[in-house]
Amino acid sequence: MDKLQEDLKKRILVAGHELAADLVIKNARIINVFTGEIMDGDVAITDGMIAGIGSYQGKKFLDAQGQYLIPGFIDGHVHIESAMVLPKELAKVLLPHGVTTIIADPHEIANVHGVEGLQFMLQSIENLSLDVYYMLPSSVPATPFENAGARLLAEDLISFYSHSNVLGLAEVMDFPSVKKATLDMLQKLSTAHNQSAKIDGHAAGLSYEALNIYMAAGIRTDHEAVSVEDARNRLSLGMYLMIRQGSVARDLINLLPAITPSNAKRCLFVTDDKHLDDLLEEGSIDHNVRLAIQNGIEPITAIQMATLNVAECFGLTDVGAIAPGYKADLLLLENLESISISHVLKHGDLVYQKGSHLQKSTSDSNSAPIPLPNSVNLAPLSLEQLSIPLASARCNVIGIIPNSLVTQHLQEEVDVKDGVFVASTENDLLKLAVLERHHQTGNIGLGIVKGFGLKRGAIASTIAHDSHNLICVGVKDEDMLLAIRHLEKVKGGLVVAHSGKILASLPLPVAGLMSDRPYLEVYDGLKEIAKGLRYLEASEQFNPFLTLSFLALPVIPQLKLTDLGLFDFSQFKHIPIEVDG
Repeated sequence: MDKLQEDLKKRILVAGHELAADLVIKNARIINVFTGEIMDGDVAITDGMIAGIGSYQGKKFLDAQGQYLIPGFIDGHVHIESAMVLPKELAKVLLPHGVTTIIADPHEIANVHGVEGLQFMLQSIENLSLDVYYMLPSSVPATPFENAGARLLAEDLISFYSHSNVLGLAEVMDFPSVKKATLDMLQKLSTAHNQSAKIDGHAAGLSYEALNIYMAAGIRTDHEAVSVEDARNRLSLGMYLMIRQGSVARDLINLLPAITPSNAKRCLFVTDDKHLDDLLEEGSIDHNVRLAIQNGIEPITAIQMATLNVAECFGLTDVGAIAPGYKADLLLLENLESISISHVLKHGDLVYQKGSHLQKSTSDSNSAPIPLPNSVNLAPLSLEQLSIPLASARCNVIGIIPNSLVTQHLQEEVDVKDGVFVASTENDLLKLAVLERHHQTGNIGLGIVKGFGLKRGAIASTIAHDSHNLICVGVKDEDMLLAIRHLEKVKGGLVVAHSGKILASLPLPVAGLMSDRPYLEVYDGLKEIAKGLRYLEASEQFNPFLTLSFLALPVIPQLKLTDLGLFDFSQFKHIPIEVDG
């Protein structure tokens, strides 16, 4: 008899009261996410699986003392790299917040290291307490209008579909390729369909008519809705609505009015991109659930959106509910409104208890992945290369919208001296640069940004979605050059510079995206970065580094900057800095 047969036999015998369960949770108020009811009864657990609900004997008991028992939360779409720590460290952060399963898109590291990056991320989740599933990157590079570190074709992805932790094809963000039915995109879509895999969408700024194209292609989810109209359009066409609340894109409150008792089952929560400090201080999916309840969603409905709905969306048949045959991924809540978590069980093991240190299972060690090569490879750079020559003072300018991935396309009169652009802190017009960092091409995209709020100095990062070139914004070219050279020296990360000095630095040597250090060390580094930003008098309305990282993403409206220059989303092409005519 093989192990699966042995496990099934034991579970069946426990369910039928022939054997004692490994663990029985007693005196819990059980949230039934199938029916919306609150049930009473014992929950019998054996080999990490729920065997039955009723009256059971066990080898061990956990007295819930009248607390609510709910399934573990599932994040339906997240980029691990945005937390800037490796998966084993992220597990230690997420489990205390009740997140027991995540569905991740590793397209950040794939844009830097391609197939090698995907292999690294799969190796990094071995033997973790946190369940991590991946969707394979669909758009590497995201567009042909920038240079990434790698290119992934359908043939590069096909072997990964056989991995038990791969669920499908990740956010398809190259809408023009879908619309034109290009051969490469058709191959990726058809390969996913042939594997009976799920396909995620990325419908930023798309109309109702354009959403038809995504649905016709078999794309069934989207996390880019920012308004009630967006949400209703997606739901009416049969899409799952991913309600995002991350570090930059905070769309949850805007979308809640679109949710009704009839369509709530098609809604789920995601974080997409969330920084480590926000995860530690604010929370993950638990924060989304809490925020939804505070803004009028019924608690059990909000819990369904964070559990069963996600599982059903991705075809995960053994998580997302409290029922026999499901994994014992369970949370005990002191009350439903505040989502105050007292206990977290993963596969039936207690991994978190309020007021106590994490249990051993949250600190699982996995074999070290194969090291990745240095990914910060800049061509030689001079101060003169950062200059923006101008014949006219009227320029196309990127306008910051606080806490939004979307930017404005502004036309502004800028300061010009000796034929070159001069930053103005008075008018909040600063210089922006994107430098290709993968292949030493020497490409430098230069632009002007309004609303960033720096009063002095410069900041730079090798996190620049999605191609992750080096991006820098500053008041003076000298500080920008210093920041850029520092990131080259430390092999990537975040840096704050002023007057010839590095005020703060957080090295991220793993693809220029993640640290190889413990999460608490990274958290301390982020606090030093925050101090440096305060010295520069950076805006406190938004996270400057997160906002900076999305200014290079050309698949989000309206005006962005790539290593090839200023990019206009509405025309889907590069445009000059100076206004024509």
